[in-house]
Amino acid sequence: MSALLEVDNLRISARNDDDELMPIVKGVSFSVARGEVVALIGESGSGKTTIALSSLGYTKPGLEFAGGEVRLEGEDVISMNTDQLRGLRGQRVAYLAQSAAATFNPALTIGEQVTETCVLHGILTQEEADARAETLYRALELPDPDRLGKRYPHQVSGGQLQRLMAATALCGKPDLLVLDEPTTALDVTTQIEVLKAFKSVIKQEGAAAIYVTHDLSVVAQIADHIVVLYAGEIQEHGTAEQVVSKPSHDYTRRLMYAVRPPPAAGQGDETSGEHHREAPALEVKDLLAGYGIIQNGLPSITVLRDVNVAIERGHSVGIIGESGCGKSTLARVMAGLLPAAKGQVLLDGEELKPALEQRKRAELQKIQFVFQMADTALNPRQRIDHILGRPLEFYLGLKGEEKRRRIGELLDMVELPQEFAGRYPEELSGGQKQRINLARALAASPEVLLCDEVISALDSIVGANVIELLKRLRKQTGVSFVFISHDLSTVASFADEIVVLYAGRVVEKGTTDEVLSPPYHPYTRLLISSVPELRVGWLEETMETQEAQAGIDRVVTLKEKGCPFFDRCPMAIEGTCDEETPPVRKLAGNHAIECHRSEAEFAH
Repeated sequence: MSALLEVDNLRISARNDDDELMPIVKGVSFSVARGEVVALIGESGSGKTTIALSSLGYTKPGLEFAGGEVRLEGEDVISMNTDQLRGLRGQRVAYLAQSAAATFNPALTIGEQVTETCVLHGILTQEEADARAETLYRALELPDPDRLGKRYPHQVSGGQLQRLMAATALCGKPDLLVLDEPTTALDVTTQIEVLKAFKSVIKQEGAAAIYVTHDLSVVAQIADHIVVLYAGEIQEHGTAEQVVSKPSHDYTRRLMYAVRPPPAAGQGDETSGEHHREAPALEVKDLLAGYGIIQNGLPSITVLRDVNVAIERGHSVGIIGESGCGKSTLARVMAGLLPAAKGQVLLDGEELKPALEQRKRAELQKIQFVFQMADTALNPRQRIDHILGRPLEFYLGLKGEEKRRRIGELLDMVELPQEFAGRYPEELSGGQKQRINLARALAASPEVLLCDEVISALDSIVGANVIELLKRLRKQTGVSFVFISHDLSTVASFADEIVVLYAGRVVEKGTTDEVLSPPYHPYTRLLISSVPELRVGWLEETMETQEAQAGIDRVVTLKEKGCPFFDRCPMAIEGTCDEETPPVRKLAGNHAIECHRSEAEFAH
């Protein structure tokens, strides 16, 4: 099979403050054949994205090509002039970014955006492009392909938008696709559907693809060949089967070690009772919440209904579920960022006011939020000492030397050097910024930390290090965690208890071992079965299972009657599940499942 793309001894450098060139990519060589997916893997800073972008003749600001060639069908991309590059990008080589939500213009219809590039390049007429787009919608298994192009981005789900980004890239029939972490922010069930669609369409179209990711489990499902990178150099290169089953390099084995096993009982650490109190650290009772104007006690859009969750002192509660189930909304209600329409939020047994501005400073201090994206959570114009110093002044009244000493202690706590106090966020890596994000929350000396997808944007090694850090902090300080994530493997290793949300309702909750050991709710079973395993062929096997047939990546709405999972449930009872609210069945210990089926039936 002849190579479509050949990367030959590619070298890329960065200029430092002294105008000296520093090597970033150091003599990388590999090739990509038509119909083939080559994955570039490695931790943050390994050069994955920088190398992938070279296929478009592009380097990020501050970087420059220092040598080698990147040949597309024998033509060196690096040496192309501006006009040639304009004809290359979007036409012969298409790029799929990590965030589909940030890629699409909310003011334009989906169809206008999917077809725009190929029409502007003169590849297709508008009529031909519309027909081509509809064909791609069908190939990518998107709903209502005849009318989908007339919708706006906000009218489709996150997983559907991710596939629409693939349709945008494929519309002009490019030779090469560059996929840069396209499934990182997706929940497990949506990720399966997107991976299946990408893999199928790439083969059908006869295109080639470079797939950039830090997730080895994903790589095993979609890649034909894998290139393992570290510090701008290739450590290992082979077929997916070779690299996954018989890795030859120590660094590859290190990456694999950081991949958490599929979620199962017995993975977490035992929690001591040394921080026990009579009342939970934080509790929500009979919660109903949503968005928009509240009329007759109901918001315009109801997201959470009848939610009850308690977080014990020094414990961690994992909140899991697909995108749109209400995980982040629950955290926002706990923090006071979103007032509940009904129900209570209690801190140490005392009811809190619903809205943030109504709460006392001491109450604000005790509940701190650690946001998902440290890049947007940290002010780029402020030094780290100012970022950490502000909560120390506001909540604890610290100033001068006392404040500087505490900043140093916080940096030690999150295992960062003291000299980082004088740096700006842009001078730190993604993992380092997330540690600063965490240190800022800890500066208030909180009782509860609300962690919303705090490792989703981090590579597996950095993410594993952050989780170990959180475990140590919990043990040292007794702080309680509400840990929101779509990564069930991480939740299994960190949480003491798990709450499973679906369409705004708690469908299952209990200790981690209880929830991850049968019997479990049919939806919990779907989530567990959707976590990618580190072996080639897992995706194809999974798509044939009963759980996969539940219907992946549908738009889920909260229903007034019946079980919200009815339409997808392989165990649904027509005339009961669609008409009657399911009862809460108390199982062993603290285990509870909301379902019409009996305990004996769950186990099958």
